[in-house]
Order: sequence, then structure tokens, then C-alpha cells
Amino acid sequence: MTNRHIIFKTFIDFLLNPLAPPTSLPLQGQGGVASQRKKLSAPRISLSLDQSEDDLFDTPDDLDINVDDLDTPDEADYTDHEIDWEEPQASQSESVKETVEPIPTYSAQEERQDSKLWRTVIIGEQEHRINMKSIEPYQKVISHGGYYGNGANAIIVFAACFLPDSDREDYHEIMENLFLYVISTLELMVAEDYMIVYLNGATPHRRTPGFNWLKRCYQMIDRRLRKNLKSFIIVHPSWFIRTILAITKPFISSKFSSKIKYVNSLAELKELIPMEHVHIPECIIRQDEELREAAENSKISSFLQGSENPQESIAQPNASSS
Repeated sequence: MTNRHIIFKTFIDFLLNPLAPPTSLPLQGQGGVASQRKKLSAPRISLSLDQSEDDLFDTPDDLDINVDDLDTPDEADYTDHEIDWEEPQASQSESVKETVEPIPTYSAQEERQDSKLWRTVIIGEQEHRINMKSIEPYQKVISHGGYYGNGANAIIVFAACFLPDSDREDYHEIMENLFLYVISTLELMVAEDYMIVYLNGATPHRRTPGFNWLKRCYQMIDRRLRKNLKSFIIVHPSWFIRTILAITKPFISSKFSSKIKYVNSLAELKELIPMEHVHIPECIIRQDEELREAAENSKISSFLQGSENPQESIAQPNASSS
């Protein structure tokens, strides 16, 4: 038994029976010399327990201490233990720092950019949201062409050649947002009377809007816009657009039908409205030139055929007279 065990056991005996002399320490002296017991002064201790002191010392069996598991100051190295205790905590905190990612900040520029991607409009007393990112390549479909008359009547240009192809997977989504964009833009551009110039030239069949889309546009137009519309000019009309308008006649008023005008060339359009601020796409200009050249060639060929026919008719009477 080591000295630390003896000292601790003596201390426990003293606590349990303070009047009995300790018996665990060896006696000093040899032979006839009177031996003396070594006196130990018990340190003052303060126990803060729920039980009272009488209950604690009356039942020695309740005091269950495993002496072998205790470390004494002569064997424990507090410095080493403190280092061992701090190292796991430090490594644990470092691992937590590595796993936790900071929340990305949202700059003012990104917030403004995000607000540009969506536009909230009110059409027919209902609020709608337009995905401006999806229709960004097709916003040229509607533009302001200046004014005519007394200066307050707006010219709205609708270029069908800028519409998306119908074979796109997101075609219906784009047309839905484009529909809201056209209607809301029309309400912003128009203050009083206005006219719509529908540029149908250089538009393949896959880009021509369908019947349901045109019908919905007419139904969603505000009553004020319907009333203030003075003319609906269709430039370079095709047989397909003529057929669609013929089908839509039962769903539109006779007043609106009377406002529709067909124009076969840009020269004819120039005779009806001022063209200074009307933007005509290059593809439509090229097609207009091709149609004009084809018309001139047709006139020349018909003129030549007509000039040849009189000579033949003159030659026939001469032959008969001879």
C-alpha cells in the first residue's frame, strides 16, 4: 500500500471516528524507546450536500469512494491534462468552422437586377407578373411609331417577324408573358386616339400568332382602348392572316371590323401615316423591295403581252384581205 493510500485511509477513519486514534500509520521508534504516534491535522473541509451532517456520518456505507481511481498531486500533471483537454475542443471548433458556410450577401445591384426580371402589371383590375427575362429577345414586337394628326394620336407598330417560333418547347409560356407585355405596354403608350400598324411581312407561318392568341388580345384590351382605336392597318397581308381575321369576325364588333385596312406596300403606308418615327425591320424592307420588283416585272410582262396581241390582230385582217 502506497503512502497516498495510507494517508487517504487515515483521513477517512478520522472523519468517521474522530475520537479513535489512527491505526494505519506505522509507529516510530525501536526497542525500549517509547514510541509516539504521528499526529495528523485534518484540513478544514466544507461539504455542501442536500443531506445533513448527521445523516452523512451515521451511515458510513453511503460513502462509496474508489481510492484506486483518484489521482493525487504527486502523480497528476495538471499542465499536461489541460493541454489534452484543450486540443480536442480546438479541433472540434475548427471542424465546425469548416462545415458552416456563410450566408451570401445580396447586393443592391443584384436586387435591382432581380426586380428587372419581373414586372407587375394590372390588366382588367387584376394583378399579373411578367417574366421579362423570357421575353427579352421579343420585346421589339411592339414599338412606338410617333404621332399623327394633331400630335396627340399615337402610332403603335406591331412587328410579327419578332414573334417566337411555335416549335419552341416554352412557346406557350413566352406567348403568355408576351401577351401581358403587349397589353400593358399598349396602355402606357396610348393617351388618346391611336392606330395600330401590323407589319405582317417577312413572317413565316410558324411565327404567325394563332387565332386564340389574337382573340384573347382583343378581349383583354380595355374598353377605352377599343373605343380610341381609329385604324388597324395590316401591311403585306398574307392569305393566312386574312383567313384568321375572317374567322374572328363573329367575335368582334362591326365597328372594329370597319377599322381594318390592308396595305400591300410600304409606299402605300407612307401615303397614310408619317413614317419618320416608324421603325421598319430590315427583313420587311427587303421583302417590300422584292415584291415591288416582282410587281413591276409582272406589269412589264403583261404590257409586252398586250403589245404583241394587237400586232397579231392587225396581221390577221391583212391576211384575210389578201
